[in-house]
Amino acid sequence: MRVLVTGAAGFIGFHVSQRLLERGDTVVGFDCLNDYYDVSLKEDRLKQLSAYEGRFRFVRGALEDAVAVRALFDGGPFDRVIHLAAQAGVRYSLTHPEAYVQSNLVGFLNVLEACRYAETPHLAYASSSSVYGLNTQQPFSVHDNVDHPVSLYAATKKANELMAHTYSHLYGLPTTGLRFFTVYGPWGRPDMALFKFTKAILADEPIDVYNHGRMRRDFTYIDDIAEGVVRTSDHIARPNPDWNPAHPDPGTAASPFRVYNIGNHTPVELDRFITLIEEMIGKKAIRNNLPMQPGDVPATCADVQDLQRDVGFAPSTPLETGIQRFLEWYRAYYRV
Repeated sequence: MRVLVTGAAGFIGFHVSQRLLERGDTVVGFDCLNDYYDVSLKEDRLKQLSAYEGRFRFVRGALEDAVAVRALFDGGPFDRVIHLAAQAGVRYSLTHPEAYVQSNLVGFLNVLEACRYAETPHLAYASSSSVYGLNTQQPFSVHDNVDHPVSLYAATKKANELMAHTYSHLYGLPTTGLRFFTVYGPWGRPDMALFKFTKAILADEPIDVYNHGRMRRDFTYIDDIAEGVVRTSDHIARPNPDWNPAHPDPGTAASPFRVYNIGNHTPVELDRFITLIEEMIGKKAIRNNLPMQPGDVPATCADVQDLQRDVGFAPSTPLETGIQRFLEWYRAYYRV
């Protein structure tokens, strides 16, 4: 197939593009290469993808540039669109809210409009476990109400799901939202916990440990995320014939709209996560214990029954395996 992957230079976008290329698809990657974190890391990911000569093409542009997005689709058609580009990060949204409005709202609207006019067969897009916000019922289910986000980042992801539903309802555009749970692994983002902790421990620098290490996260290995994205992209969203407007199910609709969790469904306490890193590096962390940060939630855990039932897949990589693979990549990439 011919697949458009937005955010192809990003952590998840890179791995999804690589997975598609490995199975023989042609990929057009779109990314603005912003400086939210080290641009050279993004460029090095693209170099890996460029090795698939003739089947990977990169287009640089910004989501909020409607002309650039239209031009991208004019070079189509695409059998699938996998939209992973976004302004990431919960804490960054506390200080740079305008970036999230432009990239995550205006940018997503441009993608929806382009898919609408191109009659794209299926749009799969990144949502986030952060949409569950103040929900405390565990595990988090796509059939739960998610109307109480606690960060603007989470609010934009919830808004993306609502926008997608509107386009599925009005124009029959099949859309699937994917709620990712704490992704980690090789080629990861420098602002994420595993990367930051590894870098600091190796340099004998302190690490900030929020909520005194008592938070629980559903850490999900990047290969599992990529596999889940590709499989759900292949599984075109269809209407739920049993959807009842008197008792609306948030995870499905009477239109071709679906939402799935992609998580390891095995939450681990942050303190245990840090201990595993220490054991594998062979060095203790200098811990700076801090209270819970604004925008954070105490625990996440994914209910993946729908994902398993519909596409026959659920993440399963053990945390120990995933951390070890990340450390091997980190030491090789940074020559540590």
